[in-house]
This record gives sequence, structure tokens and C-alpha cells, in this order.
Amino acid sequence: MSERITLHASDGQALGAYVAHPAGEPTAALVVVQEIFGVNAHIRSVADGYARDGFLAVAPALFDRIEPNVELGYEGTDAQTARSFIPKLNIDMALADVAAAIDYCATTGKKVGVIGYCFGGTIAWLAACRLPIAAAVGYYGGRIAQYAAETPTVPVMLHFGRQDAHIPAEEVEKVQSAHPEVQIYWYDAGHGFNCDARASYNPASAQEARARSLVFLKKHLT
Repeated sequence: MSERITLHASDGQALGAYVAHPAGEPTAALVVVQEIFGVNAHIRSVADGYARDGFLAVAPALFDRIEPNVELGYEGTDAQTARSFIPKLNIDMALADVAAAIDYCATTGKKVGVIGYCFGGTIAWLAACRLPIAAAVGYYGGRIAQYAAETPTVPVMLHFGRQDAHIPAEEVEKVQSAHPEVQIYWYDAGHGFNCDARASYNPASAQEARARSLVFLKKHLT
């Protein structure tokens, strides 16, 4: 079962969120952090998938501060529109919105984790450093190296594609060198390899990364 709810951040900002409920009582809760394309069909499918695995999955609409109900595809004018949001993004405000989703998840009394994709991958890293969660997973987060000086307080797993033209390998190596305890995995794939709506979708890599993520999340959240 799924529903749409309204969250309220600490500064009073209201934002929407997509919530996917498991069939029974959740074993844990998971905040699913969007790419720059909004809480679109792909992000909702990610939330639905983790709900089937027993998690309460919540995807906050981080672009509601800029424009409500953003839901974009990956090609043409949608891709151009998505890129136009990048200079408007405020990391601190995004984290405040993720914190609101974490607070909602915490009402279950279960442990809460964060998983993020692209822009959301960077947010997942910062959530592990700054917010009250139990574990984080990040997929191809392009700005993580900018925050390599920050130290996660919880276990973190990161996924990257070797053919990702957006994220130089040396940036990932910077993160690994600063935090050898972080689990970092490489795949023979490009940016966005987990998303079946992208031309860069790589089914084998997506399946392997998700299997690793699920084992990791169950270990640290349940």
C-alpha cells in the first residue's frame, strides 16, 4: 500500500512525500532520497521495492521548496529542466527535509536508514554524518568528495560505476582514503545504472548493488 503525505521541516516548510507501506508491521524504516528528477516513477518504484522487503519507505519531495510536485523523465526537455534545478539546490535545506522524513519514520519505533541516488547519494552521505540514523547507502553521489572531511557516525555503503563520466575515480578514492571503513563498490556501468528508465541502466550491476544494499540495510537496521 502507498500514500502521499505532507511533512513539515524544522523551519516550517511543508513538503510532500511518497510513503510505501510493507504488508505487515515494518521491520525498519528507510528514507529514499531522490535524484534531480523529483519523486518520479523510478524513485517510487525503489520505495515500493523496499516496502516489499519489509521496510516502511518514505521518499520526501526535496524540490517542493523550489517548485511543488516535480516529477521528470530522463530525456529531452525534462532532462534540461532537471539540470536547471541544480544551481537552486540548498544542501542544508535538503537535509532539513530529509530530517523531517526521518522524524516521520522514527514514529514507528524502528531503526531508520537513508538510501539515495545521484543527488540523493550525496545527501545520504551527509545524513550519515549529520542526522540521527542507523545506516546509509549512496548510489553515484557526485558531490561526496566535497564532504570527505566529514565523518559518518553510522555504517555507510557507496556504489559507483567505472564508466561514470560525471564522477572521477580520484574523487571516490579521496573518500575511500579518508574513510577506509566505508564499503565502496565499483560496477562496470555508467552514471544512473540502477534506473531502468535511463539509457545507462545496467541490469546486472543494478541487481548486484541492490542485493548488497539489502543485506547491509537488514544487518544494520533490523
